[in-house]
Amino acid sequence: MDARRADLAFDSRFDLGYNAAHSLALYALRRMGYRSDNRYLVFQVLPHTLGLPAAQWRVLAKAHERRNLAEYEGHLEHDERLLADMLAAAELLLTAIRNLPEEPGTP
Repeated sequence: MDARRADLAFDSRFDLGYNAAHSLALYALRRMGYRSDNRYLVFQVLPHTLGLPAAQWRVLAKAHERRNLAEYEGHLEHDERLLADMLAAAELLLTAIRNLPEEPGTP
């Protein structure tokens, strides 16, 4: 995962990790047959879409808050711990998705 590359700026690593986590969570929601225009909601429903504990979606919710501050107010707090926790949560999302049963009708 490029978000783990130490040679990239913190902002780039955070953005890559957040977008990866969001894409994975959105996939899980859509796989269940739902859609959402709310970026935050895809993290909130992770206990239902992938069976992940609430602690995981809370990390991603915190990352979402930080992302919004950066996106709309131009301020991203340099928090290596949050980045590491967010990347770990993204890895859990990927593992959970890979462990999902195949959908009917897939080759």
